[in-house]
Amino acid sequence: MSTQQPRAHTLRLLLGDQLNPEHSWFATQDDGVVYVLMEVRQETDYVLHHAQKILAIFAAMRDLARHLREAGHRVRYVAIRDSSNRQSIPDNLAALMAHYGAHTLQYQHPDEWRLDEQLRTWGAQQSFAVQAVSSEHFYTTRTEMAEVFKGRKQWLMEHFYRRMRQRYSVLIDEAGEPEGGQWNYDNDNRKPWPGTPALPPDARPTHDHSALWATIQAAGVQSFGNPQAHALRWPLNRAEALAWFDHFITTTLPDFGAYEDAMSTKSARLFHSLLSFALNTKMLRPHEVVQRAQAAYHAGTAPLPAVEGFIRQILGWREYVRGIYWAHMPGYDERNALGHHTPLPDWFWTGQTRMRCMQHAVGQSLEHAYAHHIQRLMVIGNFALLAGLDPAAVHRWYLGVYIDAFEWVEVPNTVGMSQFADGGLLATKPYVSSAAYIDRMSDYCSGCHYDKKQKVGERACPYNALYWDFFARNEGTLGNNFRLGMVYRQLQKMQGPQLDALREHAASLRTRLDAL
Repeated sequence: MSTQQPRAHTLRLLLGDQLNPEHSWFATQDDGVVYVLMEVRQETDYVLHHAQKILAIFAAMRDLARHLREAGHRVRYVAIRDSSNRQSIPDNLAALMAHYGAHTLQYQHPDEWRLDEQLRTWGAQQSFAVQAVSSEHFYTTRTEMAEVFKGRKQWLMEHFYRRMRQRYSVLIDEAGEPEGGQWNYDNDNRKPWPGTPALPPDARPTHDHSALWATIQAAGVQSFGNPQAHALRWPLNRAEALAWFDHFITTTLPDFGAYEDAMSTKSARLFHSLLSFALNTKMLRPHEVVQRAQAAYHAGTAPLPAVEGFIRQILGWREYVRGIYWAHMPGYDERNALGHHTPLPDWFWTGQTRMRCMQHAVGQSLEHAYAHHIQRLMVIGNFALLAGLDPAAVHRWYLGVYIDAFEWVEVPNTVGMSQFADGGLLATKPYVSSAAYIDRMSDYCSGCHYDKKQKVGERACPYNALYWDFFARNEGTLGNNFRLGMVYRQLQKMQGPQLDALREHAASLRTRLDAL
């Protein structure tokens, strides 16, 4: 970092998920302030990431740097192959503070505990001033939900969600009641997609970042999945994100609700928004997303169940899992309430399995760095939990494979919601099913090597035996769960040769997961 540049009084760090060009930092231009963005191995290597995730974040960071320079701001961009790049955020910051002769370092609060702890600990040891400021993104503070749920064993999202609706007057009528008389329209949003209505077009722009991808590879960064470097489809700046959001509101939101739990081999997306990457990198603000969706309902262009279901994901679930994360880190990512330790099958990295549902959901994840929430929860996560896969390994895979996965949102979704590894803090029951649910909500079972109706035998769908074995194995932990009474009553009726055969088949399956 030897090239001499004019001195500065303040450096401001921007992380790869802090790409909001409308942050108050940028309201005024000051030649004494230098904005610092950096591509570092520290961030590419802490888990093995999908190639598209690395590529899209680097490309979006470079785009923001360009935007800031054009707006008159001073920017120092540390690229992955710069000879002066120490590949560590603190080491680069220390060198840059000395280089510019700055006396103050400012950073926006990181959303991942490891980065927050690293910068806070390192900052406290420096001779210069280190100041942390808000990212100005979320509805809630980090600690707000812990205060709401203080003293409670279970932190139920519905309680939090209603509180948020009332606080921000979202879908609340003039009498202070929920629009339509219901808080939640989940029961209206569980339809399989029969092939109609027609799928919306994908209007996202195509970016050719082959050169950047070559640079990333030359730097020795390891990854998995298809980079699609010549035709990267994710929005890389706020303008592109807004254009895609507008497209979703006008073409897709009306059908989102009814089919949000549906799955199909004909579409990776169906009627989902694909906004989570833009939201989680802060190109879009949750407030504007919620307001625009609410406006669509009031304008009569989208039905209430669709709008409420969409808003619940943003105003409710997204803020809720962030609160869970900050209240229970460090250590939440290591919870393993059911004592599962089986390694991930090799096909998590290839998609090459004879289970058509997993072949499609995992294969799609590897191809696009994306799967929607039901694929993540009720196909991949469902199998992982039934098979007893190590929740920490599952967490690392989810964190790496999905383009929208940052630890604050991914860990509660995986460890809590998907793998029940927190013992029921977040979810009131394990989210597992046999083949029947997957068949009802998708076309995956048609043409599968395995028979959805068979429970034992070489061609029996693995989900069936694994499902009953899971509940039998965990009866001591789950048997008194009020939401599982029907399951355990049915299990009791199966005692004897029928259950023995199921458990024997499940045990065999769990010894040969790589071959399924």
